[in-house]
Amino acid sequence: MAASEKTPLVGIIMGSKSDLPVMEKCTEELEALGVPYELVIASAHRTPDKVHEWAGSAAGRGLKVIIAAAGKAAHLGGVVAAFTPLPVVGVPMKTSDLGGMDSLLSMVQMPSGVPVACVAINGAKNAAIYATQILGATMPEYRAAIDSMKQEMTEA
Repeated sequence: MAASEKTPLVGIIMGSKSDLPVMEKCTEELEALGVPYELVIASAHRTPDKVHEWAGSAAGRGLKVIIAAAGKAAHLGGVVAAFTPLPVVGVPMKTSDLGGMDSLLSMVQMPSGVPVACVAINGAKNAAIYATQILGATMPEYRAAIDSMKQEMTEA
């Protein structure tokens, strides 16, 4: 059974469909690690009600971790974190204006009480690995998947 056919444990939200080519590295890595996920496109600025509904219901739907990708004034991760008790991993997207520094700074400068972990600009693959590590803290099958991945890295 493909990872995305099981009950999702990781939610991926991105602010625009233009983020999808980068975020495919995230979905590919989650699939390789056997982690079921769901994916939604919703903007903190253009569709805030959709973001609120999705994030607010995430834990109740069984999600355990959220990955939020956004560019420019990248408030998506913080807005999602405001509506869920789940850990949020931000993926700042590279932008044409400032090369992604705008996205990165928007994600890492969160106010106290609303944390968002953050990977590198366009760091979609690392976001998937980090989300799997979070799952592995309480789910042995995902810890084993990470152990296996790290072993393969040492043999390469």
